[in-house]
Amino acid sequence: MLSAKSVFQQILANDESFALFCSIAASGESQGGWENARIAALVPESERELAPKITRHGADEDKHGRIFNALMKKRGLDPVPVPPETDYTMLLEKNGIGLAHEQLGRDERLTVQDIVTYLSHSRVTEQRASEQMELLRKHFADDPDIGRAVKQISNDEDNHLAYCHEELLRFAYAGHGRAIQRTLRECALAEIRIYRDVSLAVMAHMGRILGWSRAKSAVLAAGIHAMYAYERLGGWRRMVSLKTPERRDALGGPASAAPEFA
Repeated sequence: MLSAKSVFQQILANDESFALFCSIAASGESQGGWENARIAALVPESERELAPKITRHGADEDKHGRIFNALMKKRGLDPVPVPPETDYTMLLEKNGIGLAHEQLGRDERLTVQDIVTYLSHSRVTEQRASEQMELLRKHFADDPDIGRAVKQISNDEDNHLAYCHEELLRFAYAGHGRAIQRTLRECALAEIRIYRDVSLAVMAHMGRILGWSRAKSAVLAAGIHAMYAYERLGGWRRMVSLKTPERRDALGGPASAAPEFA
């Protein structure tokens, strides 16, 4: 039976596909770490109290990158080049989602609207990250090789999502509600398309590495297209709703340490 668990098991069992999977993940997390660090440094004076939380967010992303690299090192593997068509974070940036790297590279203070844009982008992408890690946690939490890493990253992603909800609600109450909803909708509709394209690209690379049949690749591609159709017809709305999170002040403390891998 073809299932998400069986596909992941095949990817994790093969050194070449495992290295590609971890390299893609590590690259995206590292980019997220840099972006958050720059945003924290450029926060407008009126939002300086938010800077430590943004810094914590970036520290978590950096930690996740180190975790994926450590998983490769544990198996005696080196990181591999990330194919451009699988680079989710950079494709989002190139499509105008979030704050441009060119802007973050300058030493100019951001505006409150920039922070609203950043948080809206994060609310959408952290929804995706939280769901992906929950899927891995469901199937691999007890795995002796990746279980601890999966649980750590999953917990962090849930914290990031809670933080985005809480901060966006604060800005909404301060009068930014319409801008938030407009930005969330734009981000969500772009993200689901980019996620579809990246998923298809990743599965194509994995299929070549693992020698999947045309029939199997076609079934997986059909599943990705079906997911996109569901999201385009209304599933995207889960990415734009805001509610008071159960985890309050989720990024109010220092980042937790990465687990050690023998």
